[in-house]
Amino acid sequence: MIPVLTALVPIFAMIVMGFVMRRYGPYGDGFWVPTERLNYFVLFPALLVTNLAGAEIKEIELWPMALAMVGAVLMVGAGCFALRRALPIDGPGFAALFQGAIRPNAYVAIAAGVALYDNPGLTLVAVGIVVVLPMVNVLSVIVLSTHGADADLRGRDALAQIVRNPIILACALGVALNLSGLGLPSVGVEFLRLLGRAALPLGLLCVGAGLDLASARAVGRVVAAAATLKLIVLPGLTALLCLILGVHGATAALAVLFNACPASASSYILTRQMGGDHRLMAGIITVETLAAMITLPLLMLPSF
Repeated sequence: MIPVLTALVPIFAMIVMGFVMRRYGPYGDGFWVPTERLNYFVLFPALLVTNLAGAEIKEIELWPMALAMVGAVLMVGAGCFALRRALPIDGPGFAALFQGAIRPNAYVAIAAGVALYDNPGLTLVAVGIVVVLPMVNVLSVIVLSTHGADADLRGRDALAQIVRNPIILACALGVALNLSGLGLPSVGVEFLRLLGRAALPLGLLCVGAGLDLASARAVGRVVAAAATLKLIVLPGLTALLCLILGVHGATAALAVLFNACPASASSYILTRQMGGDHRLMAGIITVETLAAMITLPLLMLPSF
Protein backbone atom coordinates (compact mmCIF):
# COMPACT_ATOMS: atom_id res chain seq x y z
CA MET A 1 0.00 0.00 0.00
CA ILE A 2 2.73 2.47 1.02
CA PRO A 3 4.79 2.17 -2.22
CA VAL A 4 1.67 2.72 -4.34
CA LEU A 5 0.57 5.75 -2.34
CA THR A 6 4.10 7.16 -2.29
CA ALA A 7 4.18 6.96 -6.10
CA LEU A 8 0.66 8.15 -6.91
CA VAL A 9 -0.17 10.76 -4.25
CA PRO A 10 2.31 13.33 -5.68
CA ILE A 11 0.64 12.96 -9.09
CA PHE A 12 -2.79 13.87 -7.77
CA ALA A 13 -1.25 16.56 -5.56
CA MET A 14 0.05 18.19 -8.76
CA ILE A 15 -3.44 18.03 -10.26
CA VAL A 16 -4.92 19.68 -7.15
CA MET A 17 -2.18 22.29 -7.28
CA GLY A 18 -3.12 23.12 -10.87
CA PHE A 19 -6.75 23.55 -9.84
CA VAL A 20 -5.79 25.86 -6.95
CA MET A 21 -3.44 27.90 -9.15
CA ARG A 22 -6.16 28.39 -11.78
CA ARG A 23 -8.94 29.30 -9.33
CA TYR A 24 -7.05 31.31 -6.72
CA GLY A 25 -3.76 32.39 -8.28
CA PRO A 26 -2.87 35.08 -10.82
CA TYR A 27 -2.95 32.55 -13.66
CA GLY A 28 -5.81 32.92 -16.12
CA ASP A 29 -6.38 31.66 -19.66
CA GLY A 30 -3.50 33.84 -20.80
CA PHE A 31 -1.19 31.45 -18.95
CA TRP A 32 -2.90 28.05 -19.17
CA VAL A 33 -3.89 28.00 -22.85
CA PRO A 34 -0.37 28.61 -24.27
CA THR A 35 1.18 26.41 -21.57
CA GLU A 36 -1.06 23.50 -22.51
CA ARG A 37 -0.28 24.01 -26.20
CA LEU A 38 3.48 24.09 -25.49
CA ASN A 39 3.21 20.86 -23.54
CA TYR A 40 0.98 19.15 -26.07
CA PHE A 41 2.94 20.07 -29.20
CA VAL A 42 6.56 20.22 -27.92
CA LEU A 43 7.41 18.94 -24.44
CA PHE A 44 5.27 15.80 -24.26
CA PRO A 45 6.27 14.57 -27.75
CA ALA A 46 9.94 15.14 -26.84
CA LEU A 47 9.52 12.92 -23.77
CA LEU A 48 7.93 10.13 -25.81
CA VAL A 49 10.44 10.17 -28.66
CA THR A 50 13.41 10.10 -26.27
CA ASN A 51 12.08 7.16 -24.29
CA LEU A 52 10.79 5.03 -27.14
CA ALA A 53 13.86 5.49 -29.35
CA GLY A 54 16.06 3.85 -26.72
CA ALA A 55 13.62 1.40 -25.11
CA GLU A 56 13.89 -2.40 -25.18
CA ILE A 57 10.65 -2.77 -27.13
CA LYS A 58 11.38 -6.32 -28.31
CA GLU A 59 11.25 -7.58 -24.72
CA ILE A 60 7.67 -6.38 -24.20
CA GLU A 61 4.65 -8.67 -24.64
CA LEU A 62 3.47 -6.11 -27.15
CA TRP A 63 0.66 -7.78 -29.05
CA PRO A 64 -1.03 -9.61 -26.16
CA MET A 65 -0.89 -6.40 -24.11
CA ALA A 66 -2.32 -4.34 -26.98
CA LEU A 67 -5.04 -6.92 -27.63
CA ALA A 68 -6.08 -6.91 -23.97
CA MET A 69 -6.41 -3.12 -23.91
CA VAL A 70 -8.20 -2.86 -27.25
CA GLY A 71 -10.55 -5.75 -26.49
CA ALA A 72 -11.59 -4.21 -23.17
CA VAL A 73 -12.23 -0.81 -24.77
CA LEU A 74 -14.39 -2.34 -27.50
CA MET A 75 -16.44 -4.29 -24.95
CA VAL A 76 -17.07 -1.19 -22.85
CA GLY A 77 -17.94 0.81 -25.97
CA ALA A 78 -20.51 -1.82 -26.92
CA GLY A 79 -21.80 -1.75 -23.35
CA CYS A 80 -22.46 1.97 -23.66
CA PHE A 81 -24.90 1.32 -26.51
CA ALA A 82 -26.62 -1.39 -24.50
CA LEU A 83 -26.83 0.91 -21.48
CA ARG A 84 -28.28 3.86 -23.36
CA ARG A 85 -31.85 2.58 -23.15
CA ALA A 86 -31.67 2.51 -19.36
CA LEU A 87 -30.46 6.11 -18.99
CA PRO A 88 -32.32 9.42 -19.38
CA ILE A 89 -30.03 10.68 -22.10
CA ASP A 90 -30.25 12.27 -25.55
CA GLY A 91 -27.84 11.93 -28.48
CA PRO A 92 -25.36 14.65 -27.46
CA GLY A 93 -25.40 13.33 -23.89
CA PHE A 94 -24.73 9.80 -25.10
CA ALA A 95 -21.70 11.05 -27.05
CA ALA A 96 -20.32 12.49 -23.79
CA LEU A 97 -21.02 9.24 -21.92
CA PHE A 98 -19.29 7.21 -24.63
CA GLN A 99 -16.12 9.29 -24.51
CA GLY A 100 -16.13 9.35 -20.73
CA ALA A 101 -16.23 5.54 -20.69
CA ILE A 102 -13.31 4.84 -23.07
CA ARG A 103 -10.92 7.82 -23.51
CA PRO A 104 -7.89 7.86 -21.17
CA ASN A 105 -5.84 10.83 -19.97
CA ALA A 106 -2.33 10.21 -21.33
CA TYR A 107 -0.71 12.70 -18.93
CA VAL A 108 -2.00 10.82 -15.88
CA ALA A 109 -1.16 7.45 -17.44
CA ILE A 110 2.45 8.33 -18.18
CA ALA A 111 3.01 10.13 -14.88
CA ALA A 112 1.65 7.12 -12.97
CA GLY A 113 3.57 4.64 -15.11
CA VAL A 114 6.87 6.47 -14.56
CA ALA A 115 6.19 6.90 -10.83
CA LEU A 116 5.50 3.19 -10.37
CA TYR A 117 7.95 1.60 -12.85
CA ASP A 118 10.38 4.35 -13.92
CA ASN A 119 11.40 4.39 -17.62
CA PRO A 120 10.04 0.89 -18.41
CA GLY A 121 6.67 2.20 -17.22
CA LEU A 122 6.81 5.02 -19.76
CA THR A 123 7.61 2.55 -22.53
CA LEU A 124 4.72 0.28 -21.59
CA VAL A 125 2.23 3.15 -21.34
CA ALA A 126 3.41 4.35 -24.75
CA VAL A 127 2.11 1.07 -26.18
CA GLY A 128 -1.34 2.16 -25.06
CA ILE A 129 -0.84 5.58 -26.63
CA VAL A 130 0.16 4.05 -29.97
CA VAL A 131 -2.61 1.42 -30.04
CA VAL A 132 -5.53 2.70 -27.94
CA LEU A 133 -5.50 6.48 -28.45
CA PRO A 134 -6.02 6.45 -32.24
CA MET A 135 -8.82 3.90 -31.88
CA VAL A 136 -10.73 5.74 -29.14
CA ASN A 137 -10.38 9.02 -31.03
CA VAL A 138 -11.80 7.49 -34.20
CA LEU A 139 -14.65 5.85 -32.28
CA SER A 140 -15.41 9.14 -30.51
CA VAL A 141 -15.55 11.01 -33.82
CA ILE A 142 -17.92 8.41 -35.27
CA VAL A 143 -20.25 8.59 -32.26
CA LEU A 144 -20.19 12.39 -32.21
CA SER A 145 -20.85 12.51 -35.97
CA THR A 146 -23.95 10.34 -35.56
CA HIS A 147 -25.22 11.60 -32.19
CA GLY A 148 -23.92 15.17 -31.88
CA ALA A 149 -25.92 18.27 -32.76
CA ASP A 150 -24.83 21.31 -34.79
CA ALA A 151 -21.27 20.04 -35.24
CA ASP A 152 -18.80 22.74 -36.22
CA LEU A 153 -16.10 20.17 -37.00
CA ARG A 154 -16.89 17.62 -39.67
CA GLY A 155 -15.89 14.02 -39.20
CA ARG A 156 -13.30 14.14 -42.00
CA ASP A 157 -11.60 17.18 -40.45
CA ALA A 158 -11.59 15.57 -37.01
CA LEU A 159 -10.03 12.38 -38.35
CA ALA A 160 -7.37 14.46 -40.11
CA GLN A 161 -6.54 16.00 -36.74
CA ILE A 162 -6.10 12.52 -35.27
CA VAL A 163 -3.61 11.63 -38.02
CA ARG A 164 -1.69 14.84 -37.21
CA ASN A 165 -1.89 14.32 -33.45
CA PRO A 166 1.61 15.20 -32.11
CA ILE A 167 1.48 12.58 -29.34
CA ILE A 168 0.62 9.76 -31.72
CA LEU A 169 3.21 10.98 -34.25
CA ALA A 170 5.87 11.16 -31.51
CA CYS A 171 5.17 7.57 -30.48
CA ALA A 172 5.32 6.42 -34.10
CA LEU A 173 8.63 8.23 -34.64
CA GLY A 174 10.16 6.85 -31.46
CA VAL A 175 9.14 3.27 -32.33
CA ALA A 176 10.44 3.68 -35.91
CA LEU A 177 13.82 4.94 -34.68
CA ASN A 178 13.98 2.05 -32.24
CA LEU A 179 13.03 -0.80 -34.56
CA SER A 180 15.18 0.53 -37.41
CA GLY A 181 18.25 0.60 -35.17
CA LEU A 182 18.95 4.23 -36.00
CA GLY A 183 18.17 5.61 -32.56
CA LEU A 184 18.88 9.24 -31.71
CA PRO A 185 22.27 10.99 -31.85
CA SER A 186 23.67 11.79 -28.40
CA VAL A 187 23.16 15.54 -28.85
CA GLY A 188 19.54 14.98 -29.87
CA VAL A 189 18.94 12.69 -26.90
CA GLU A 190 20.13 15.27 -24.38
CA PHE A 191 18.19 18.08 -26.05
CA LEU A 192 14.93 16.13 -26.12
CA ARG A 193 15.50 14.80 -22.61
CA LEU A 194 15.79 18.35 -21.26
CA LEU A 195 12.54 19.29 -22.99
CA GLY A 196 10.79 16.15 -21.80
CA ARG A 197 11.59 16.72 -18.12
CA ALA A 198 9.09 19.57 -18.03
CA ALA A 199 6.29 17.64 -19.72
CA LEU A 200 4.79 15.66 -16.85
CA PRO A 201 4.61 18.38 -14.15
CA LEU A 202 3.19 20.91 -16.61
CA GLY A 203 0.75 18.35 -18.01
CA LEU A 204 -0.59 17.44 -14.56
CA LEU A 205 -0.95 21.11 -13.60
CA CYS A 206 -2.95 21.67 -16.79
CA VAL A 207 -5.21 18.70 -15.97
CA GLY A 208 -6.00 20.31 -12.59
CA ALA A 209 -6.53 23.73 -14.14
CA GLY A 210 -9.16 22.25 -16.45
CA LEU A 211 -11.33 20.74 -13.69
CA ASP A 212 -14.86 22.17 -13.51
CA LEU A 213 -16.43 21.67 -10.08
CA ALA A 214 -19.56 23.54 -11.09
CA SER A 215 -20.32 20.90 -13.72
CA ALA A 216 -19.37 18.11 -11.33
CA ARG A 217 -22.00 19.25 -8.79
CA ALA A 218 -24.73 18.16 -11.17
CA VAL A 219 -23.74 14.52 -10.76
CA GLY A 220 -26.44 12.19 -12.01
CA ARG A 221 -26.91 8.69 -13.30
CA VAL A 222 -25.09 9.42 -16.57
CA VAL A 223 -21.97 10.76 -14.85
CA ALA A 224 -22.03 7.88 -12.37
CA ALA A 225 -22.39 5.38 -15.22
CA ALA A 226 -19.47 6.89 -17.15
CA ALA A 227 -17.23 6.91 -14.07
CA THR A 228 -18.12 3.31 -13.19
CA LEU A 229 -17.43 2.10 -16.71
CA LYS A 230 -14.14 4.00 -17.03
CA LEU A 231 -12.63 3.53 -13.58
CA ILE A 232 -13.89 0.05 -12.61
CA VAL A 233 -15.38 -1.96 -15.49
CA LEU A 234 -12.77 -1.08 -18.15
CA PRO A 235 -9.68 -1.85 -16.02
CA GLY A 236 -11.41 -4.97 -14.67
CA LEU A 237 -12.00 -6.29 -18.19
CA THR A 238 -8.42 -5.38 -19.12
CA ALA A 239 -7.09 -7.40 -16.18
CA LEU A 240 -9.28 -10.36 -17.16
CA LEU A 241 -8.08 -10.28 -20.77
CA CYS A 242 -4.46 -9.99 -19.64
CA LEU A 243 -4.96 -13.14 -17.57
CA ILE A 244 -6.56 -14.98 -20.49
CA LEU A 245 -3.85 -13.88 -22.93
CA GLY A 246 -0.97 -14.67 -20.59
CA VAL A 247 0.17 -11.08 -19.96
CA HIS A 248 1.81 -10.84 -16.54
CA GLY A 249 3.86 -8.61 -14.24
CA ALA A 250 4.52 -4.98 -15.02
CA THR A 251 3.15 -5.36 -18.56
CA ALA A 252 -0.28 -6.41 -17.26
CA ALA A 253 -0.20 -3.78 -14.50
CA LEU A 254 0.51 -0.99 -16.97
CA ALA A 255 -2.20 -2.20 -19.35
CA VAL A 256 -4.70 -2.00 -16.48
CA LEU A 257 -3.33 1.37 -15.36
CA PHE A 258 -3.65 2.89 -18.82
CA ASN A 259 -7.29 1.86 -19.18
CA ALA A 260 -8.03 2.86 -15.57
CA CYS A 261 -7.06 6.52 -16.03
CA PRO A 262 -9.81 9.17 -16.04
CA ALA A 263 -11.17 10.67 -19.25
CA SER A 264 -8.93 12.98 -21.23
CA ALA A 265 -9.46 16.74 -21.10
CA SER A 266 -9.33 16.72 -24.92
CA SER A 267 -12.69 14.94 -24.81
CA TYR A 268 -14.26 18.25 -23.78
CA ILE A 269 -12.77 20.09 -26.76
CA LEU A 270 -13.91 17.49 -29.28
CA THR A 271 -17.35 17.26 -27.68
CA ARG A 272 -17.86 21.01 -27.86
CA GLN A 273 -16.64 21.19 -31.47
CA MET A 274 -18.86 18.39 -32.71
CA GLY A 275 -22.11 19.20 -30.93
CA GLY A 276 -21.98 16.88 -27.95
CA ASP A 277 -23.11 17.83 -24.45
CA HIS A 278 -19.95 19.65 -23.37
CA ARG A 279 -21.27 20.57 -19.91
CA LEU A 280 -21.95 16.91 -19.19
CA MET A 281 -18.52 16.05 -20.57
CA ALA A 282 -16.88 18.57 -18.22
CA GLY A 283 -18.71 17.00 -15.28
CA ILE A 284 -17.65 13.49 -16.30
CA ILE A 285 -13.98 14.51 -16.65
CA THR A 286 -13.98 16.25 -13.27
CA VAL A 287 -15.73 13.46 -11.37
CA GLU A 288 -13.55 10.78 -12.94
CA THR A 289 -10.34 12.68 -12.20
CA LEU A 290 -11.31 13.15 -8.55
CA ALA A 291 -12.56 9.57 -8.16
CA ALA A 292 -9.37 8.20 -9.76
CA MET A 293 -7.46 9.49 -6.74
CA ILE A 294 -9.08 6.57 -4.90
CA THR A 295 -9.61 3.93 -7.59
CA LEU A 296 -6.18 4.08 -9.24
CA PRO A 297 -4.14 3.30 -6.09
CA LEU A 298 -6.56 0.49 -5.18
CA LEU A 299 -6.25 -1.06 -8.65
CA MET A 300 -2.46 -0.93 -8.51
CA LEU A 301 -2.20 -2.59 -5.07
CA PRO A 302 -2.20 -6.20 -6.38
CA SER A 303 0.90 -5.40 -8.46
CA PHE A 304 3.01 -4.61 -5.37
